[in-house]
Order: sequence, then structure tokens, then C-alpha cells
Amino acid sequence: MAGVDFEHWSELAGDSPTSRTEWAAVVGAWSEPHRRYHDLAHLAAVLGIIDSLAGAAADPAAVRLAAWYHDVAYDPERSDNEEVSAARARIGLVGLVDDATVAEVERLVLLTAGHDPQPGDADGAVLCDADLAVLASPAPAYAAYASAVREEYGHLTDAEFTAGRAAVLEHLLALPALFRTPAAAERWTAPARANLAAELSLLRARPS
Repeated sequence: MAGVDFEHWSELAGDSPTSRTEWAAVVGAWSEPHRRYHDLAHLAAVLGIIDSLAGAAADPAAVRLAAWYHDVAYDPERSDNEEVSAARARIGLVGLVDDATVAEVERLVLLTAGHDPQPGDADGAVLCDADLAVLASPAPAYAAYASAVREEYGHLTDAEFTAGRAAVLEHLLALPALFRTPAAAERWTAPARANLAAELSLLRARPS
């Protein structure tokens, strides 16, 4: 898939047998059959948006590496996916990039648990904005995204999913800002908030 091939990975982690092995393992993780939204297409989309926002980042390479790892561990039945993903990055990048980059990638992956970077965190802002960009999609694409997320949580009853999903939407709507880079905030805030509010309204209208 364009954007997630080894050529793009090697620009960040070099071309070595270890790097090739790690890239294949990361791609394999993103290709797990239970993924309906958090898959290679999502990774490619996030990387593409980071390209467009990279000028706002302090360390674009670290942000791109964090994107590769931010959902590398994704089990809808667990609540610690970001922690597991961060640990996977810390282990997988040893010997491929310097220690400071490993630490920044780990920090950024952990940040995607709440999507609430601190003011002045340029790298966190770019990664979180890219990860949340789907929220500003046109209504049909947003509906497809929401449906795919529901499929990933197929082990939950409708009532369980509704409660959990509503909590996620409420958290996002309560953030100080959905998007932190100026370009994303100006372009995406209004449609994203409208999509979130519409989905939340639909969830609340369901019979309990």
C-alpha cells in the first residue's frame, strides 16, 4: 500500500536486515484480520496527513515513526493498547534510531490515548491532529468510520458499545481543542464537532 512500503519506512529507520524485519512485523500487526478501521489504510492516511502538517512539527521524523507505532497493538478487548504500542516501539526501534528519538516516539504514542497534548507540544499536536482528522470527514465517510469501529467492538452488546462510545465522544468534545495545529484547527474543527455531536445524539436516542 502506498505510503506504508519499505521505502518510506527506511527513510526513517534505515535499510538493514533488522530494519526490514521490523517493518515487516509492524505491517503484519497493522494487517491483523480483526481490524476494520485501525488498519493499514488508517496508518497510510495518518502518515499522509502528517506530511501535510509536518511544517508544524519540531521533529517530523519522530512524529512519522510514532504514527507507524501508534496503533501497532490494537486489541479492542484491552484498555492498554497505547501502553503496549509504546513498549513495542521502544523495543522495535532499538539500534535503528538514536535513544532520544526512541524516547520521543514512545512519548508520542502514549499521547494518543487521550489526544490532549500540552500547549507548545508541536510534535504531539501534529500526531494527534493527524490521528483525529477522520472526525472531520464528510458525513458518509464519517458514518463508514463509525460503522467500522462498531465492527471492531463486535464482542460488546449494543448497550455496552453505546455507553463506551458515548464516553469517547464526550471526552473528545470536552477537550480544550480538538485540533492543535493552526491549519487543522481552522479547517477541521467545525465539521468534526458537528460529526461528533450528531453521532452522540444518535447514540443517546437509542433505547437502553
